[in-house]
Amino acid sequence: MSEREAQRTVDVAVIGGGVIGLGIAWTLAHSGRSVVVIDPDPAGGATFAAAGMLAAVSELHYREEALLDLMLASSKLYPDFIDSLGTDSDATGYQRTTTLNVGADAADRQALVDLRAVQVANGLGVEPLTVREARVLEPLLSPQVSGAFLVEQDHQVDPRRLTERIQLALAALAPNGQDAVIRVRARGLLHADATDASSRVTGVALADGSSIQADEVVVANGLWAGELDGLPEHLRLPLRPVYGDVLRLRVPEHLRPLLTCTVRGLVHGVPVYLVPRTDGTLVIGATQREDGSGVVSAGGVYQLLRDAQALVPAVSELELIETTARARPGTPDNAPFLGRVGCSNGDIAGLIIATGFFRHGVLLTPVAAQYCLQLIEGIADDRWRNFRPDRFSASREPASASLKGGLSWL
Repeated sequence: MSEREAQRTVDVAVIGGGVIGLGIAWTLAHSGRSVVVIDPDPAGGATFAAAGMLAAVSELHYREEALLDLMLASSKLYPDFIDSLGTDSDATGYQRTTTLNVGADAADRQALVDLRAVQVANGLGVEPLTVREARVLEPLLSPQVSGAFLVEQDHQVDPRRLTERIQLALAALAPNGQDAVIRVRARGLLHADATDASSRVTGVALADGSSIQADEVVVANGLWAGELDGLPEHLRLPLRPVYGDVLRLRVPEHLRPLLTCTVRGLVHGVPVYLVPRTDGTLVIGATQREDGSGVVSAGGVYQLLRDAQALVPAVSELELIETTARARPGTPDNAPFLGRVGCSNGDIAGLIIATGFFRHGVLLTPVAAQYCLQLIEGIADDRWRNFRPDRFSASREPASASLKGGLSWL
């Protein structure tokens, strides 16, 4: 890094270059602020593997109804978020295609019926279809499926294309000679008072010994958020890695289009999804495991291909071009850590946390970005207070917390 970069000062520094961090950075930059993203491998983590389903309706889970309003709000923001990038939807893979939820056997169908009851009770539109009707929509769907439900409101985006486009847009707004994304690991937070981790955050110390000065710092680096030096001593961010295997396949010309909408299914109680891309590829996912292994498992690949073929038999004719495993950052209640951190004097100035988005990182990007902008502008939106990052912390009233790692103001 050059000497000029080492002395760089910006309005906002965003730690973490996944879809959440990049989305936040873009929204803040688009508002007229100077922004830099800090990440050694932008869009290379969970974002790289994500299928990009914008499935606020289909992703409603039992006992997670508190997330629904956040997901619906973000889904509504997506068109404007995409438009703000100044490009057509093809550049980001954003498609307003529908989603078809299907069950392989009678028990799977009943599970979807039960879920629909919860969805309808929450005011969501889910239309039951006969198997014949479903196969009119998707002719290559197996005639053996037991039932189907159409969700008009659930769409998709391509996270890889989206994050590539955001990086290009950020670069276009960056001052001459400066990078919009600094490919260095963040070491920790800097504070106005080097002896008090609850004092105003003033920037970020980088692993190469340089630093970035900033009026606001957004911590959005997923599973590694809790490892930063300089976090408030009382702040507890219980994040856990939830791994998933994801496959990408190429559809031969004679089978295109294999599908025209996203197919989400249950096969003997096990979920599987098939997401068609406009480039003739298909994404299949996702296993879910907490075994600590970040490698693609043979069993996971077998399970995904087996279950996908049970719903769409022609999957057996596709070319397997990529297998990927990544860890998503889960929290105890599967809800994100989003907002400022409280202390004895109120909220810690200059610090925002945005991590722990688990299955919903791509979907929740626009609302997380909007909320961060509101926080920086001093606008209170009490709808999202339940997602505060200090909700699992033992206390919000540390008398005087010393910094982890002893970082000094630079």
